[in-house]
Amino acid sequence: MNTQYLFRPEAGSQVAFVSTYPPTECGLATFTQDLVHAVEAHDWQAKIISADHSERAPHSDSRVMCQIRRDEPQDYLEAADLLNRSGVNVVCVQHEYGIFGGELGARLLDFMDALQVPVITTLHTVVPNPSPEMKAVLQQVVSKSQGVVVMARTAVELLREVYETPVHHVCVIPHGTPAPLNQPIDLVKRQLGLENLNVLSTFGLVSRGKGIEDAIRAMPAIVERFPNTVYLALGETHPKVKSQEGETYREFLVDEACRLGVEQNVLFVDHYLSLKEIQQYLNATDIYITPYLNPDQITSGTLAYAISAGCAVVSTPYLYAKELLEEGGGKLAEFRNPDSIAQAVLSLLSDPSHLMLHRGLAKRKGAVMSWDLVGSGYANLFASFGRQAPTPEPPHYDLVGIAAS
Repeated sequence: MNTQYLFRPEAGSQVAFVSTYPPTECGLATFTQDLVHAVEAHDWQAKIISADHSERAPHSDSRVMCQIRRDEPQDYLEAADLLNRSGVNVVCVQHEYGIFGGELGARLLDFMDALQVPVITTLHTVVPNPSPEMKAVLQQVVSKSQGVVVMARTAVELLREVYETPVHHVCVIPHGTPAPLNQPIDLVKRQLGLENLNVLSTFGLVSRGKGIEDAIRAMPAIVERFPNTVYLALGETHPKVKSQEGETYREFLVDEACRLGVEQNVLFVDHYLSLKEIQQYLNATDIYITPYLNPDQITSGTLAYAISAGCAVVSTPYLYAKELLEEGGGKLAEFRNPDSIAQAVLSLLSDPSHLMLHRGLAKRKGAVMSWDLVGSGYANLFASFGRQAPTPEPPHYDLVGIAAS
């Protein structure tokens, strides 16, 4: 691969990621694993500081240097000391609320204060209306980082206007996505037992904030017009949700489908999906639905995957969806409004040419979100900030590591 680097990493350059990491089952862990592979393909050696543990245990991946127990303050300092002595060139923190200890993850600040290695922080959540405490913590995370990555342009404006932080060191690199299967949709439907059906789907770890009940409640109106339609709720219950309340929410969803008389049109695939399964289901999907309830959500890996696979999308207008669906690729529906979801789906199913237009626009947008391009963007960013970096002036990036004027 003849990648054109803005800054060529020196042989043996190393980056350490601080994040949740498999076998932890969460979107952040999957994202980090994919990002590790992507930057390794661009001449960086990756190490891992695995976070959000209750206890330490042996890990099968040799990249994992140590584990941070969420509520053990000393672990954060030990991890920083280990990295200071390790020779890594740059540290990449994946910031999300709920994985670091202390109030709103404030233990991460102790780690950053003790660290003597340049830090690039990827922000997975930037809340538009933060509490004073949340604002203060994120302000410090941004100020202690030599570089910051966000996945949407909207997040840059929020950091500037709401959090009142400098943004000269903030860049936009999209959520990475795997290469689509690009197999004929009818073939994949046949392989999955979905032949001659209109396929709607939502995938990811199941929890109440996903709004899946609203998609199910939209189904009677959809099935009345198009009886050969199925909605696939793909994925197991989020492990943290399962530990707190078991399968209460999933059982509620099943009961809701039965109550509405669409139990034959709503199919649940209740296990943690492999990448191959995700690709197959998305390849077979006509319309992908994200009926999420949180208007402040600034990124969604599942939506990014669906766009990259060329699915037309129906989504509630959370921040990331509004930005990603600008100028096509799908339609927006109102929050907590099954009728609005049904109308959006029906408008696409009733006009095949319109549906194909949005599918084509989605695939075109997804082309710049491949893990290869995202890995190249991060690799360039690491090289510009890392210890012994070839330049003291970092570039400003827009999207996938392309230097902006």
